[in-house]
Amino acid sequence: MKGIILAGGSGTRLKPLTEIICKQLLPVYDKPMIHYPLSTLINIGIRDIMIISTPTDTPYIQKTLQNGSKYGINISYAIQDKPNGIAEAFIIAKDFIKNDSVCLILGDNIFYGSIFNQINFKVFFNKIKKNENEAVIFAYRVSDPQRYGVVELESNGNFAKTIEEKPLNPKSNWAVTGIYLYNNSVIKYAQQLKPSKRQELEITDINQIYLQRGKLAVVKLDRAVAWLDAGTHDSLLEASNFVHTIEKRQGLKIACLEEVAFNNKLIGKKELEKIISQNSKDQNYQEYLKKIIN
Repeated sequence: MKGIILAGGSGTRLKPLTEIICKQLLPVYDKPMIHYPLSTLINIGIRDIMIISTPTDTPYIQKTLQNGSKYGINISYAIQDKPNGIAEAFIIAKDFIKNDSVCLILGDNIFYGSIFNQINFKVFFNKIKKNENEAVIFAYRVSDPQRYGVVELESNGNFAKTIEEKPLNPKSNWAVTGIYLYNNSVIKYAQQLKPSKRQELEITDINQIYLQRGKLAVVKLDRAVAWLDAGTHDSLLEASNFVHTIEKRQGLKIACLEEVAFNNKLIGKKELEKIISQNSKDQNYQEYLKKIIN
């Protein structure tokens, strides 16, 4: 399965911050925002990743993450010229996806907690490869569903019955999060979409196609999972405070890419020691990485 991080958009909700630096490189406490979705993809077993961003922002992201070899993965880049919607990512990345299935995650979404223990992603990857499931979305219970895309589940709780975008009268409290798994048909479906009233290719319309086929599976994330987005000033502050609190209390870092790569056996002790020697000016970070080796 291939991975896509959509890191496009103009960051209007975060201005004037995004007049200085692109949204995905803004700090969420002690790391750039894009480190969080990237660590999620690595943790669920994806090694080939494309980052899609704007013509202005792509060079800065590429300078930060390079080709991913430092973390034992492959990162490539593509440009979304205008904010034409989430679903356009599959058209832009069609030559990258080729005949494979794909996982898309939004560049401002942060997942933390038991998601990696609760869900065996390899099982879903295999089911999608065999077309037993054609698409999987992940739902999170919220108190204010009017702000989100909302999924109503079938009586068995495994497949979507309806999906509505920011409904006035939500049929459930289950919000659709910013991570999606699709089979290869998603490229064809994205190419068939017509722009919405916002002149965007909507991810909700992609999900509607799979829903109408009866192939849109839903995984409900449990209460031990934290799902945050950092797309507004308030949510960016909340996410930073959350990360700060967890890291200070536990003494463990969230989305430390070197640690994630080492724990997933993508890099070894020698590679990590080399990274430590290159971070000699940052003693706190250096000492943390030394603890990982020990």
